[in-house]
Amino acid sequence: MSLSIRPARRGEAGLVLQFVRELAEYEKLAHEVETTEAMIDAALFGPNPRVFCDIAEWDGEPVGNAIWFLNFSTFSGRSGIYLEDLFVRPAFRGRGIGKGLMVHLAGRCVAQGWARFEWSVLDWNAPSIAFYKSIGAQLKDEWTICRVSGAALAKLARKDI
Repeated sequence: MSLSIRPARRGEAGLVLQFVRELAEYEKLAHEVETTEAMIDAALFGPNPRVFCDIAEWDGEPVGNAIWFLNFSTFSGRSGIYLEDLFVRPAFRGRGIGKGLMVHLAGRCVAQGWARFEWSVLDWNAPSIAFYKSIGAQLKDEWTICRVSGAALAKLARKDI
């Protein structure tokens, strides 16, 4: 049994979308998935990609992924990775696949001289929190994520606040 990690390839937008949907089901957020295969394809493989995806394969079978993009630290003056999604299919958990994806991305940060590797985790997701702590992650409880989307975003854009 072996793990390999590779970049997503053209023609795999459907696979990436399936992983997104499976993650959304796990997080009880399936009702929020609006993305389409065409949107994933354009984001990953368009002329100027701003988001990236690595696929984890177990004995050649795609079993998980990491979707990430670059962020920037004004304090360090360097980029870093923001991990949007980390997903391993339930039947393949406990085999080091998630850890392999995290090690792969950490290695990319170090190789590129980037400053940090960040992500968010739902506060109820105890197994993931324990996993992240086990690999050395510090939970930044003093920070609160802020988001403006949907009707509130449109209202703010109109200066209707």
